[in-house]
Amino acid sequence: MEAKNKNLLASQDMATAHLTALVVDDNMMNRKIHQKLLKNAGIQNQGVGNGKEAVDIHCYGQIFDLILMDMDMPIMNGIQATKKLRSMGISSMIVGVSSRSMESEIQQFMEAGLDDYQVKPLTKTKLTSILDKINHNFT
Repeated sequence: MEAKNKNLLASQDMATAHLTALVVDDNMMNRKIHQKLLKNAGIQNQGVGNGKEAVDIHCYGQIFDLILMDMDMPIMNGIQATKKLRSMGISSMIVGVSSRSMESEIQQFMEAGLDDYQVKPLTKTKLTSILDKINHNFT
């Protein structure tokens, strides 16, 4: 049983070993927590503080497999940034991560071009669910 669990973990590590992620959140504590979760999952990542920085980093040619996007941020919010990234042809998996729980707000965020939505705080279980979707898309 233990060997089977090790093999399962090893296969998940192999699947995430080459993934990259961008964490977009104006709250530094949330950003650091999400970056640590990603790092612990073996995913190279970096963080930015608002949607404009997320758009700018893509304009400079960086591409990520996963973008964790907060909804409420100064300068450019998550809805605006998601729409802009999609209009630029960015096909990365974009997951909205917000404390918003009203169905209409979540729907508006999803319609901007999200692939998924998770309520903050992001947990290991929620991240595993996101990674399963990414790995499914790669196979």
